[in-house]
Amino acid sequence: MKKLTSAVTVSCLSLSSAFAASYLDKPVEDNLPSLVGIYKQIHQFPELSHQEAKTSALVADELRKAGFKVTERVGKFADGSQAYGVIGVLENGPGPRLLIRGDMDALPIIEETGVPYASQVRTKNAAGQEVGVMHACGHDIHTTTLIGTARLMAATRQQWKGTLVIVGQPAEETADGAKALLADNLYERFGRPDFAIALHDTPGRAAGQVAVTSGPTTAGVTSIDVVLRGVGAHGAEPQNAKDPVVMAGQFIVQLQTIVSREQDPRDPAVVTVGSIHGGTKRNVIPYEVKLELTTRSFSDKANQIIVDGVKRIARGVAISAGIPEDRMPIVTVVEKETLPSMHNNPALNARVKTALTSALGASNVFEDDAVMNSEDFGLFGLAGRQIPTVMFGLGIADPAELAAARAGGKPVPGAHTSRFKPVPEPGLRAGVKAMTAVATSLLQ
Repeated sequence: MKKLTSAVTVSCLSLSSAFAASYLDKPVEDNLPSLVGIYKQIHQFPELSHQEAKTSALVADELRKAGFKVTERVGKFADGSQAYGVIGVLENGPGPRLLIRGDMDALPIIEETGVPYASQVRTKNAAGQEVGVMHACGHDIHTTTLIGTARLMAATRQQWKGTLVIVGQPAEETADGAKALLADNLYERFGRPDFAIALHDTPGRAAGQVAVTSGPTTAGVTSIDVVLRGVGAHGAEPQNAKDPVVMAGQFIVQLQTIVSREQDPRDPAVVTVGSIHGGTKRNVIPYEVKLELTTRSFSDKANQIIVDGVKRIARGVAISAGIPEDRMPIVTVVEKETLPSMHNNPALNARVKTALTSALGASNVFEDDAVMNSEDFGLFGLAGRQIPTVMFGLGIADPAELAAARAGGKPVPGAHTSRFKPVPEPGLRAGVKAMTAVATSLLQ
């Protein structure tokens, strides 16, 4: 009898999800022109991490219009500065509490997509350098989908019960946005959720498709700064120097052995030098070279092997160059840009997949492998994964362009590149319908 009751319950939930998904078709289409306009506005006027003033104001305004109770400037960074977090709360009777997160910040990249609404924004980064600004990771899609979902959940509240918490998150790209919100007593002020969900655009999937991953989903990231210190001299007199440029070359080459010869190949890891700066003139041997590293792994053991290896190789290169003890390299783990790996809760992931299948059809729902990219969304689950969290992938590639690229054996422009180009209308249509269907299925 228990088995029969369970089967009936699952069947009823499936029918409810399917009904909700069908019910959303017209509201999604009615809102789509407005949402595409919002997307293009956000895309054309992007803002870097810690600078999301206009984007957050837009999100707050849209949430208020939809009937949410809104709080702005939520979040405190490690330096004490206030973040541009936006929290909207919609209470709809007794039931679960669900958090939906969308990130708002852009990247310091000059856009080269050629679309009519391309960003022309230039600004200064934290170091005072003039940079381009571009939504090259799809956070404009995320933010617009968040707004669309909030609108539809408010308009269809007869389909669900509980409390919906919408989070417009700043500073995901600098890995300190979720930390800032939690440090500002997010759950104490707005209630601890029973579930937390999010989506992330996937340029390797066609618009209209979604993807789920159970268990490990994105890698943890550890950011490391390395300063190799030498002895400067005239470029014509290298015998009087301890050249940190040569040391940097040796250091970069030897770093490759951490993954290839120290790390268990069954436990993936990545070590990348993304920035190197040293010297001011071709005939001057500098006193130091600075390198910025990003490392990725899924396990604490792999991460420790990487950190220990970086420190050991830096010191070894310095010793081999004859650097005195008081000029040994300085290796610093940048805690504010360091995150643990993200895991999708298997049970919640199964529920999300069921809702996505009801909303978009089984042929448009895929299961993807974990990726080495990193995300701070998992922090909303708290230490030890106390709160079930799931992030699913949203296809945003033009289907024809994706098919042509695959036929030619070429990748489509990926995230964090100047030619990253989502197709707004079909991507937003699927994103809003998918996220609203998932939210409705969880708030039962």
